[in-house]
Amino acid sequence: MTAIFICESNAVDEGGKGFRFPLLAGGDEATGFVVRYAGEAHAYLNRCAHVPVELDWSPGEFFESSGLYIMCATHGAIYVPDSGYCTGGPCRGGRLRKIKISEVDGKIFWEQDDYLKAADSC
Repeated sequence: MTAIFICESNAVDEGGKGFRFPLLAGGDEATGFVVRYAGEAHAYLNRCAHVPVELDWSPGEFFESSGLYIMCATHGAIYVPDSGYCTGGPCRGGRLRKIKISEVDGKIFWEQDDYLKAADSC
């Protein structure tokens, strides 16, 4: 499968601003996002595990103030950035939907799966 360009690696700050990108989730328009944590990029479908609302406080703002956890702006659910596991809030024990990514030569790419497709693939 062909890797789809998301952004330049330097567009994603360690424990800070993330990067949103368009995709289709089960055929519906949605967004994914990529953040950097412990030196590695991680990407997820931009939907809370509790209720399917976008997580970011404002576009690209996914981390709570310490930069250690992803936090849902609507419900306050707390997610571990490298696994997407919910450690607190209404969806405790739930998980964000991980998106397979790669980082090559200063660029970040994602791969489609059975549920997540490129927005221009339909």
